[in-house]
Amino acid sequence: MKLCSACLLGINCRYNGVSKPNEKIIALSKSEVLIPVCPEQLGEQATPRPNAEIKGGDGLDVLNNKVKVIEPDGNDVSSNFVCGAEEVLKIAKLLGIKEAILKQRSPSCGSGQIYDGTFSGTIKKGDGVTAALLKLNGIEILSEDDFK
Repeated sequence: MKLCSACLLGINCRYNGVSKPNEKIIALSKSEVLIPVCPEQLGEQATPRPNAEIKGGDGLDVLNNKVKVIEPDGNDVSSNFVCGAEEVLKIAKLLGIKEAILKQRSPSCGSGQIYDGTFSGTIKKGDGVTAALLKLNGIEILSEDDFK
């Protein structure tokens, strides 16, 4: 059993109200139990919603209250992202889950790659808020890039 970003399973929960289905991950769901989660929705954000990026750091920095997750207009949504990450962690602990397949480059789910906070499409090294929290708690993170 693994957690999985709901958007990768075809659920319309991304910031723009659509999904990002991954056929290999959907095929995997036929043989393994994948629990769909959307940290941003679990953090009480609407769908659709403005996109957001981590400005000046990564998810670990957000968890340590050193940097913020912001929307293009400067609105700080850090508390939503932390709340959503904590809810995903609760699900993982409740079900004894040790692995998660998360959407790469997301400010929540990105593992090793996130956008740089300038809303220019530039990618930098780092983890999203949920990926960082799950890693801190010993949960292995995979991304859709691992299923090519």
